[in-house]
Amino acid sequence: MNTVIKVEDIGKLYRLGELGTGTLSHDLNRWWSRIRGKEDPFLKIGEVNDRSTKSDNEFVWALKDINFDVKQGEVIGIIGKNGAGKSTLLKVLSQVTGPSTGQIKVKGRIASLLEVGTGFHPELSGRDNVFLNGAILGMTKVEIKSKFDEIVAFSGVERYIDTPVKRYSSGMLVRLGFAVAAHLEAEILIVDEVLAVGDMEFQAKCLGKMKDVSKSGRTVLFVSHNMQAVSQLCSRGVLLENGMVSYNGDVNEAVKQYLSKSIAVSSASIDYKDFKDRKKGNGKVLLSKIELFNKEKLSNQFVIGDDVVLKLYLDSKETLNNLKVAFHFYRYDESVIANVENIDSDFLFQPFAGVKCFEIKFPNINFYPDTYRVGVSIGSTDWSEYYDQVIPAFEFIILEGSSLVKRTLNANGGLVYLTPLWKQLK
Repeated sequence: MNTVIKVEDIGKLYRLGELGTGTLSHDLNRWWSRIRGKEDPFLKIGEVNDRSTKSDNEFVWALKDINFDVKQGEVIGIIGKNGAGKSTLLKVLSQVTGPSTGQIKVKGRIASLLEVGTGFHPELSGRDNVFLNGAILGMTKVEIKSKFDEIVAFSGVERYIDTPVKRYSSGMLVRLGFAVAAHLEAEILIVDEVLAVGDMEFQAKCLGKMKDVSKSGRTVLFVSHNMQAVSQLCSRGVLLENGMVSYNGDVNEAVKQYLSKSIAVSSASIDYKDFKDRKKGNGKVLLSKIELFNKEKLSNQFVIGDDVVLKLYLDSKETLNNLKVAFHFYRYDESVIANVENIDSDFLFQPFAGVKCFEIKFPNINFYPDTYRVGVSIGSTDWSEYYDQVIPAFEFIILEGSSLVKRTLNANGGLVYLTPLWKQLK
């Protein structure tokens, strides 16, 4: 297969809090070095993009020493934690921003969808924006006209196509933007995490379209936190960590390494005794341990319709009679989908001291396939006191499972209603 993208020693350096170098002397030094054919002196400094550490250095490498090739027809999943450099890499590949070091060789036309509403004018109608966005992506007017009906039908916004897009929801913008990008006969399609804004039905539709695009011999670069979607769609995975490539190869191995490095929350049994990153709380009651069970076996992977059983260990430093525990469920895009408190199930904690185990069962889990994170808050019944808070505390994965399972969400305003069963164990 032909190589359509060749990334050679790509680096992207940013100065925190400033545009440019920030001083005339720095700009003159850069200009003088460029005139003499020398390397930019400010590229010699800077730290890797590790968000967990503090530093006085004002320069940071969002990307550093990135090297990989992409073959024609490949579907590459680019994965990594928030801040790993995924979106920056896609912007460099899409020529939205230039690299500080290295070069990229691209063979073919690129269609990219990086952010919600990219290339859309808010005052123009959806119809006008299809033509505008198509032109920005390199489509001719004749090409856009020939595909217009197909684009609108795929987006599902026919009713609002003559309405100014400033009145569109973010989901509608994503639908229309993806429809334009996907129907451009480009050799390379680049899609960022924006699909997380769309509903599950549209996400499945987009994944199907990207499969069709790859089968036609075109190339897809896909960024997502949905590991199941990455595993199903992609043939190869590129794992970024602190702006550098930590793995490039088989997509299943890339996902495995990503989950293992995701922090301890990816485990089915997590001990918090020496855990330091507690968000707030006076320590009267501490989260001590969490275990996740699927059919009586330790596991953080479930299929739709499974019972999720959670064992919660709390360590109370004194006997309290006003305890409340809350679970906050959210997706990797940090959108909250459920909040659960023990009082929702009429369960009251009996006063206890020391370590006590509680079982919380979420029967017939009906979340769509994705990776979910859960935070835990512990406090008084009126939340006037916070005893402990760990966010995220753990994560679990929902897999597709049987196609016979009815996939429904009991949702209202984007939230999912859960009815867990609580009990105190001996």
